[in-house]
Amino acid sequence: MYCAHLIVPLQAKRNEMDIKTAEFSLSAPVVSMCPEDTKPEYAFIGRSNVGKSSLINMLTNNRKLAKTSATPGKTLLINHFIINREWYLVDLPGYGFAKRSKTEVAKLDQMIRGYILQREQLVNLFVLVDIRLEPQKIDLEFIDWLGQSGVPFSIIFTKADKLSAAKAAQNVEAYKKTLQETWEELPPIFVTSAEKKQGRDDVLNYIEEINSSLRFEI
Repeated sequence: MYCAHLIVPLQAKRNEMDIKTAEFSLSAPVVSMCPEDTKPEYAFIGRSNVGKSSLINMLTNNRKLAKTSATPGKTLLINHFIINREWYLVDLPGYGFAKRSKTEVAKLDQMIRGYILQREQLVNLFVLVDIRLEPQKIDLEFIDWLGQSGVPFSIIFTKADKLSAAKAAQNVEAYKKTLQETWEELPPIFVTSAEKKQGRDDVLNYIEEINSSLRFEI
């Protein structure tokens, strides 16, 4: 059985975040070429075509920040964006790669795992899941690997606008039930829609709460 590893906010009051600036920093092919900086990093990852770029653009209120594409699997590098000059939003390549050779898949997998396991600045990994689908083996295996590796993470359900509120809630509960077969404690879970900006405040305020707790520790 796994337990979620997460940074627990130390402050009782609700912390709200206002994104004033969101700027591209750099793209790195390997973790060793990521920014030489100590600012906290929040990375986003999910299966191909889960809506990652749209979610990032919605969170930052910048439609052009992360490049969206009709072709799944377009993100091939570790992309860093500096937010409010205080923390980094990191756009990772997806897993379950579309139309890639075994060599390319192995290279991308090594890049992803290298960043997740070696990057000390990573304080939370947001795993994106399409709310319309039943629990997928590839997502569950990745989530279990995070648990085995002791990586702090949260789950973000995407595309909630594609379902009725009742069906979306039903799918989330079904997903939780599946996770509880192997998890004693579930990670934070967010329900979002890039189209309707649903869940934006919840995700950003969670990031701000962690940032506040990190500042408190310093």
